[in-house]
Amino acid sequence: MNTFDRVADLPLTVESVSRDRRESDTSSGFLRKTTIFSLAGDGDVGRGEDVTYDAEDHDALADAPEDVFGIDGTYDSFADFSAALDDVDLFPTKEPEREPSRHYRRWALESAGLDLALRQNGTDLATAVGRERDPVRFVVSTRLGDPPSADRVEMLLERDPNCEFKLDPTSEWDDALVASLADHDCVRILDLKGKYEGTDVDQAPDPELYERVVSGFPDAVIEDPAFTDETRPLFDGHETRVSWDYPITGVESVEELPFEPAWLNIKPSRFGTVQSLFDTIDYADERGMTLYGGGQFELGVGRDHIQLLASVFYPDGPNDVAPSGYNLPDPPADLAVSPLTPGDDPSGLDF
Repeated sequence: MNTFDRVADLPLTVESVSRDRRESDTSSGFLRKTTIFSLAGDGDVGRGEDVTYDAEDHDALADAPEDVFGIDGTYDSFADFSAALDDVDLFPTKEPEREPSRHYRRWALESAGLDLALRQNGTDLATAVGRERDPVRFVVSTRLGDPPSADRVEMLLERDPNCEFKLDPTSEWDDALVASLADHDCVRILDLKGKYEGTDVDQAPDPELYERVVSGFPDAVIEDPAFTDETRPLFDGHETRVSWDYPITGVESVEELPFEPAWLNIKPSRFGTVQSLFDTIDYADERGMTLYGGGQFELGVGRDHIQLLASVFYPDGPNDVAPSGYNLPDPPADLAVSPLTPGDDPSGLDF
């Protein structure tokens, strides 16, 4: 039995839908806004978080009626609930600023529905899919400022000498910075962001940068390179270090990669539906790919969900699921350190 089949038949009842907006400054220098969806029914509440990046999309939904999606009702199965969302206009007040946001909002409602279905049936995700919740290893994802320096990394290492990192190299990284970071032996993933277009974090394919990080961090995973005639040869013999994130939205997207990957970054909201997410995890497991979770500056329950999924499916990966406090410009000194321990007596999508 595949993983989705283990939750597909759970019935659920949605009596009401409500929304709650969140916002916070981030270490990356932007004001993060998200929307929490709460689906209530039969005395239980399931929640999901819309991680759409554009504040305009959250603002546009804020004044819409709570029942704007029209998803109240009794569903014979979670699969039926998911199928019903196929016909819902998820952006009823305006078109999204970016097309991927359709998946982000769909995931918010799907995860809220799954959370509610599990709770109404007296179970939790790990039990439903026949797995355990294990302690979660995490890395801290951070940018290094402008001009870039190792200051933030060193500050966090002073607090926790065992802290591990996922960093976003830019063309401003020089040999001295790479050497300084490499000396700490704490960098596990380098995200080249070569697939991003039209965002504040775009990084054009830079052969000098690619060569600098591939050779400077010989044991690190290299995420989302952009392959050109100049950059592709730099990865000859290093293919097993390459991971993919931005392009991964389902099994078909994995099959379309330049070569079968050894690593994948799993960001649930990129998949839109629970079935697409679970089918991709099954596909990767069958082929021996190493998975790790990814975060998107979640401000609420979405962070719990990505930690739970890591706990259930890929607890030992270099998971970019650190507690949200690590994303603050000035993170508090008492943050939890890796690994994160699951809570007691879970229900629904509780971590």
